[in-house]
Amino acid sequence: MADRLVSSAASPDDDRFDRLFRPGSFDEYVGQRKHVDNLRVFCEAARRRDEPLDHMLFCGPPGLGKTTLAHILAKEMGTELHATSGPAIEHKGALAGLLTKLERGDVLFIDEIHRLNPAVEESLYPAIEGFEIDIMTGDGPYATTIQLPVQPFCLVGATTRTGLLTAPLLSRFGYVMRLDFYPVEDLVQIVLRSARLLEVPIEEEGALEVARRARGTPRIANRLLRRVRDFAEVLGNGTIDAAIAKTTAERLDVDDAGLDTMDRRLIDVIIDHYDGGPVGVETIAAALSEPRDTVEDVYEPFLLQQGFIGRTPRGRIATRKAYEHLGKIQKGQKADSQGDLF
Repeated sequence: MADRLVSSAASPDDDRFDRLFRPGSFDEYVGQRKHVDNLRVFCEAARRRDEPLDHMLFCGPPGLGKTTLAHILAKEMGTELHATSGPAIEHKGALAGLLTKLERGDVLFIDEIHRLNPAVEESLYPAIEGFEIDIMTGDGPYATTIQLPVQPFCLVGATTRTGLLTAPLLSRFGYVMRLDFYPVEDLVQIVLRSARLLEVPIEEEGALEVARRARGTPRIANRLLRRVRDFAEVLGNGTIDAAIAKTTAERLDVDDAGLDTMDRRLIDVIIDHYDGGPVGVETIAAALSEPRDTVEDVYEPFLLQQGFIGRTPRGRIATRKAYEHLGKIQKGQKADSQGDLF
């Protein structure tokens, strides 16, 4: 659900600001240091050999910088980026049109590559391996296949669902890179840089408050920054400090762990309605009045990754961390006179 403030999925409004915030080189890129260092080496080696880059696959949740890295690769190589998405390539003719426009060394970026039409994916294989495409002409007994060469290029695929990629496609990538959630210290640097681009005064403590609530995702950090800017201009003196960042988060119901109202409702359902679980996902979906797919694909991943809930063969459970975060007493625990659990 892209309309959630803490959703990592892109919204149309995000696209406009993503272009402003997007780093233009490896030197400007913050985070994913190990991967970025490797990409620097690959680019330098390809330039020395005067060859296109090997085909690459970027995996990971939305908002972590897969598209940004594809743009940087093309710029570092001095070539053009041609961006599309898996669902947008509806048939073989659309793929042929894309491939024949490529110049030597260009980067073809396919977002959501796991959603390619199977027939289109089959047609992509000879282009990846031998830089040629098969064009069918004529009908019936008069049909013939023509092999059309294309310029050597670099395919960069991006996916949030690596498990949905077919084995033949996955095996054709020379380098598979999984992007990780960002630590808070990296997100602080991203927030400070974005604030400079927005020409908004910001204190490091204010950037820290934004970063702590960004769920390890630069896109969410930048979205929160824009909302904090609004509150700083209207309720403050225009400078983003820790106090105005906290006020903004409270007004928008985003707590210091990055959980919003729906995240806390899901945990509350497990704890209050079903004694902490286990409880089936269908039951949780019914209690939240949300489709099962939304619960599994939108709400659960971050809660699972952060250890607030767990999956068992019998259903979902709330963890000790969830009880402590919401200030609830776990079954079997007691509270002392100060409210501490023991």
